[in-house]
Amino acid sequence: MSVLKPFSKLPGLNTANILLVESEEQFQQSLAAALVEEAAVTVNVRLAKSLPLPMENEESRPRIDLVVFIINLTSELSFQSAEASLKYLDPGYFLGKVCFMVTNARSASVPTVRLDAVRKLAASLHCPLLFAEDQTPDGLTNATERLLTILKVAAGLVPMATALYLSNLTRCTVPTDIDQQNFD
Repeated sequence: MSVLKPFSKLPGLNTANILLVESEEQFQQSLAAALVEEAAVTVNVRLAKSLPLPMENEESRPRIDLVVFIINLTSELSFQSAEASLKYLDPGYFLGKVCFMVTNARSASVPTVRLDAVRKLAASLHCPLLFAEDQTPDGLTNATERLLTILKVAAGLVPMATALYLSNLTRCTVPTDIDQQNFD
């Protein structure tokens, strides 16, 4: 089992590589198809259910510019899988090359404890936390646009902007009262 390293390979010219990690693969396929449609740059999408990635094709694997953990809030397994996969990322990825995308946040069946756990995880790693509506075409379009913006910066395709700078602007923060009980 190898650790995924952000700077072990050279970048491709006018190319951005993204790794979508989702244990259930519900939103992953449609998001990947929408990302590939980008015309301004070449976007290569890699899909994984979890990390670590297999060792057999490590030499031919391109440099991964952005790792996106897609977490379905209606599934506890989705959160656990993302949390377990984090240990297979080199610490260099947490300098602006990792983000979390949450789906089904509007569902009435989602426990608030799970949403708070995802927010704490993203805040503790200083990573952006994006919310996506996976049930509508507009939600997919908005999620794609947000990810493309972050991906272009992480891949070094935006002049005068770095992934670390963008990460500081978009990182998730947790209010200080999140650990306190609500007495309403």
